[in-house]
Amino acid sequence: MEKLSFYDVKSKKKFDATEYTVKEKGGRFFAVTKAPTGTHECWRVLGKDQAAKLKK
Repeated sequence: MEKLSFYDVKSKKKFDATEYTVKEKGGRFFAVTKAPTGTHECWRVLGKDQAAKLKK
């Protein structure tokens, strides 16, 4: 998978991830991955074209 940048709100740090899932919620697309610290998830908003490309 393509490397994406995420922001962990709890630790206030950016990180890169190559393992994530693409989810649709309320007509918007998101990339979701586990945070490197803790057990929470980090969500990143994706554009429609980018989501379609990453779902392949």
